[in-house]
Amino acid sequence: MLKLIKYKPNFKIMKFPKKMMFPLMRNLFILALVTLMTYSCSEDESNNNDGTAKMSVRLTDAPGDYDAVFIDVRDVVVKYNGSEEEVSIGNVNAGVYDLLELTGGVTVLLVDGEVPAGDVSEMRLILGENNSIVVNGVETDLKTPSAQQSGLKIKINETLNDGILYEFVLDFDVDKSIVATGNGSYNLKPVIRASTVAESGAVSGSVTPVRDEPVLVTATNGLVEVSAFTDATGKFFLRGVPAGVYVLTFESSLNSGISTVTVVDVNVSVGVVTTIDPVNLP
Repeated sequence: MLKLIKYKPNFKIMKFPKKMMFPLMRNLFILALVTLMTYSCSEDESNNNDGTAKMSVRLTDAPGDYDAVFIDVRDVVVKYNGSEEEVSIGNVNAGVYDLLELTGGVTVLLVDGEVPAGDVSEMRLILGENNSIVVNGVETDLKTPSAQQSGLKIKINETLNDGILYEFVLDFDVDKSIVATGNGSYNLKPVIRASTVAESGAVSGSVTPVRDEPVLVTATNGLVEVSAFTDATGKFFLRGVPAGVYVLTFESSLNSGISTVTVVDVNVSVGVVTTIDPVNLP
């Protein structure tokens, strides 16, 4: 016959002296606060890469002691910090360019498109096979041992913010980039300096109350006009707005009888997203 044995747990509840309770509670509070701040910071950092930025890339050159230097540009791609994937900027003006025609402040637009916002670490020019150099009237193939596969790499380390237009200028130094091998051939070992400048700002905000139909938001300064519709939550975002003072108008997209609302003196700065107060629609 089985007997039930009563088990008495052998543990004691620890009691801290009163003089230890305050330091203990203080340390627990500090630990909780640090954990909360760390989580909040990680959340903020994860949101920095939302949206898209507009990006253009121009090529220029310093003078060189050659008749011509032809570079066959096929594509322009960028790489982001912490990622091995590359993004093509798109809308590339592929072609063969004579670098020695791009001196004295002359530039050529290589690409103009949109890329994800975020921290860009590197840009690459993908070259084709039609690269050559002309010396004393004689044209010779310009060897680019790895350029077709890996591209001409340029470190840029730039943060691209949502809605901002950035212009990159790649300054090619021909004299330092061409290496004579001694047997009549030439190699391309590019020396390229990249500079960038934000060319526009942006405007964001929202309308209340939120309506079933989108509201058309237009910013104008008499010379420039940028428009966008509100989304399902009443928010709007005007991208690529040049610096200046703007008038914003809000009007129904479906002629539902909503009176047009105007907001004046909206200041837009280069590289900055200007957020206005919520706009009340009648």
